[in-house]
Amino acid sequence: MELRRNPTRSVRIGSVTIGNGAPIAVQSMTATHTQDIDGTVEQVNDLYAAGADVVRVAVDSKKDVEALAEIRKQTKANLVVDLQENYRLSELVAPYVDKLRYNPGHLYHHEPEKPWQEKVKYLAKVAMDHDLAMRVGVNCGSVDPAKKDKYDASDSITPMLESAWEHCDLLDSLGYTRYCVSLKDSDPAKVIEVNKLFADKRPDVPLHLGVTEAGLPPDGIIKTRIAFEQLIGRGVGDTIRVSLTVPNSKKSEEIVAGKKILADIAAGRVRSVVDFGLNTLNIISCPSCSRVENQAFIELAQQVKEMTAYARDHAITIAVMGCRVNGPGETDDADLGLWCGPNFVNLKKGPRELGAYPYDTILSKLKAELDQVIAERKTTA
Repeated sequence: MELRRNPTRSVRIGSVTIGNGAPIAVQSMTATHTQDIDGTVEQVNDLYAAGADVVRVAVDSKKDVEALAEIRKQTKANLVVDLQENYRLSELVAPYVDKLRYNPGHLYHHEPEKPWQEKVKYLAKVAMDHDLAMRVGVNCGSVDPAKKDKYDASDSITPMLESAWEHCDLLDSLGYTRYCVSLKDSDPAKVIEVNKLFADKRPDVPLHLGVTEAGLPPDGIIKTRIAFEQLIGRGVGDTIRVSLTVPNSKKSEEIVAGKKILADIAAGRVRSVVDFGLNTLNIISCPSCSRVENQAFIELAQQVKEMTAYARDHAITIAVMGCRVNGPGETDDADLGLWCGPNFVNLKKGPRELGAYPYDTILSKLKAELDQVIAERKTTA
């Protein structure tokens, strides 16, 4: 499936380019102490070997900078530095990285008497002088306090958006446009909402997608997957990170998970109903997992694709879900939905249940309903 993409500007990060239709890049971050040079190099190279396009390293002191200089010598990975709370370290780390990342909310911690605009101007100059990209990393847990104080405590989205848009406007005014933005929350629904709203106003700015503090796999992967499906399926997102709670030795699982999610979205294997913006038949099916109660689900998904080929020119969504956990609710938004139990397949039209049928008869029932949907569309056209 050819996914539509927002027409974002092109941003180069070392040997990788994001935006402007480039492949969606997959990132991760080291979990080692940066001053543990051997351990950090090992993790960076492990992530790189797993296919990481960019690897983030945290720097919070001059000793971290010294360690980073040695790490740079021992890896080919594109490195981005997380500046934590001391923005002035940017000039020291610049020779060793391909990208800077700062959090607008953290700019208030160091030199609090200085306006944040001056600090951003400094960061932009460092980036331009050293040929670096930059990420404006807005996080729900550390929002710009000046923005947060303007709104009710229950509204976490508006302060994030205002902060991100304001920083973009300033960077643009400085003539520095080689940046991307991230807007992260631990709630996938908020990640979806805040990124859609940002992209509606600034479709030109590349977005780095992620669900912060996603947690342990598989739940952390599922939460992240749902957010990515809804955003990437609508053209939003140019680079991603899957944030998982895993041992250091398994950190590369973030890259593997990210690449699998991207491949599944492109193939229509999703856990939630996604409107890909196509004027053609849209068949989506969840990726097979341990929750599947009958392996016939996998064959059924392929049979549905083959049987419905005659309706390819109709903008109809059919969802095929493999279990009773996700199936009932996550087929509600499809025109027609199937969710598979151990012995029967449940057929739905939108949120309405039509009945449960054996695996060997469900295709004929689905075809009858599909024909009816097509007829209904013709009469209302």
